[in-house]
Amino acid sequence: MSIKTVLNGTDTKERLSPPMLMIGASLLFATMGACVKFASADYGAGELVFYRGMVGAAMMASIARVRDGTLRTSVPALHAWRSLTGVSALGLWFYAVGELPLATAMTLNYMSPIWMALLLIGGSTLLGGGRVDARLVCAVLAGFVGVICVLQPTMDSHELWGGLMGLLSGLLAAIAYLQVTALGKAGEPEDRTVFYFSVGSIGGGALATSLIGGWHPLTWHGIGMLLAMGVLATLAQLMMTRAYKTGRVLVNASLQYLGIVCSFLYGVLLFDDPITGLALLGMGLISMAGIAAARLRESIMPASRIDT
Repeated sequence: MSIKTVLNGTDTKERLSPPMLMIGASLLFATMGACVKFASADYGAGELVFYRGMVGAAMMASIARVRDGTLRTSVPALHAWRSLTGVSALGLWFYAVGELPLATAMTLNYMSPIWMALLLIGGSTLLGGGRVDARLVCAVLAGFVGVICVLQPTMDSHELWGGLMGLLSGLLAAIAYLQVTALGKAGEPEDRTVFYFSVGSIGGGALATSLIGGWHPLTWHGIGMLLAMGVLATLAQLMMTRAYKTGRVLVNASLQYLGIVCSFLYGVLLFDDPITGLALLGMGLISMAGIAAARLRESIMPASRIDT
């Protein structure tokens, strides 16, 4: 089996089903979150975004070269908007990871399906799309009850601010997912989408670091964490993109919440994060609400007037 064959994805698609790809992506994202938690002790969120983009861009450029593909795009504006929202979401999430228990930060970022349901409700109301499905409203409300439970044990001022940033990262991630869908409809392959997102991360991370906090010296430990973070994030993003491209949306949306379980275990074992019943209840509510929102959204979107 050649490297070119592996990177082209032929054997990956034959050997790994979309659910397996999604499980792998969820575990890689959670492991990447643990690396971010370690690295955040020495580097700011802007620096983490910058180095994550550097590793991702290098990997995607190499993959494109092996595939004999091109990174030239005919829709630069779509990539620019996707990078603006996606990089902002990434930076806010990295900040939240540094301030909150790992599982809490991961859970707040996974609010994106619930935010998407809320956007669907708001858009349907504004566009006169008729009655809003009451089940979708209940899913959104359950998700926000879960947020209250998750944040209740961490009401110190800096942790509350981190929680708000985590919530905002989930909202921006929801908007970024809609833009990724638009890029897919425009015919952009996943490796090109990931490459331009990585380039946006380099620019956004460098700008944020130069304006806020400044740069910190690199150490061997830091380099190891930053490399691991970038490689894991890029591989996870590719696996997730392929899973959503070839698999069922509901199955993928359900399996992604395995990342919360994995992050919880990492937090307890590696960072001595506290275990509270209320936080666990909140994580469960958000996970169930997110799955329900994804299922309902998938079932009603064909009749919706909102183009995602």
